[in-house]
Amino acid sequence: MSSAQPETPALAAATAMFVEVLVVGIGFVTGLALLAVAAAGPETAAKAAPVAGSTPAAGAGLAAAYALGILVDRAADKVLAPIRRRLRQGTFPSDSTYAQARLTLATLPSLVALADYARSRMRICRGWIINTALLTLAGDLVLLRYDIGHRAQLMAVTTVVGLALTAGFYLAWHTITATGYTKLAQQTAALTTPPAALPQQNQTGTVTPTTSG
Repeated sequence: MSSAQPETPALAAATAMFVEVLVVGIGFVTGLALLAVAAAGPETAAKAAPVAGSTPAAGAGLAAAYALGILVDRAADKVLAPIRRRLRQGTFPSDSTYAQARLTLATLPSLVALADYARSRMRICRGWIINTALLTLAGDLVLLRYDIGHRAQLMAVTTVVGLALTAGFYLAWHTITATGYTKLAQQTAALTTPPAALPQQNQTGTVTPTTSG
C-alpha cells in the first residue's frame, strides 16, 4: 500500500490562492444578492427564492464567486496601491532593492512559507474592505425596501457595524503590509550581513583578541 505523497509547495500555494479568491468572492456575491433582493422587492424575491436555493444556482454562485473574487482582489489592490507603495518606500528605497530582498528570502523555504501566509491574510483583508462596504450598503437598502419593525434602529446598527468592520479590515491590511516589509528587511539584512570576526588563538592556547586600525 503506497503512502500519500506530501503536498508540494507549488500545490499548497495554488490551493491557498484558490481559497483566498473564493472567500473574497463569496462575500462579494452575497452583497450583490442582497442588492438584488432590495431591487426586486418582497413579492419578486419570494417567487425567486426556490430557484435561488436550487443546486444549479448554488453551483453557478460558486463559479461566479471565484470569478468575481479575482476581480475584487485586483480592484482592491489597484485602489490601495498608492498606500502600499508608500509603506514599501519607507523600508525599501527602490523597486530593485525590494526585488533583491525577495530573491534573497527565497533561499530559505521556512521564511518563504511565513511570508506567503502573511500575504494570504493581507489579500483577504484588502478584499473584505470592499466586501464589508458593499454589504453595509446592501443591508441598509434591504431594510429600506422591506417593511421591518424598528427600521431606523436596525439601519443605525447595520451602518455602524459595517463601517467598523470596513475600518478594521483596512487597519488589519495596513498593519500586515507594513509589518511584512519590516520583517523582510530585517530577515534579508541578517542573511546578507557577514559574521563577526572570531578571536584568534596563538600557539600557547591563549586567546588573542582582534584589533582594528
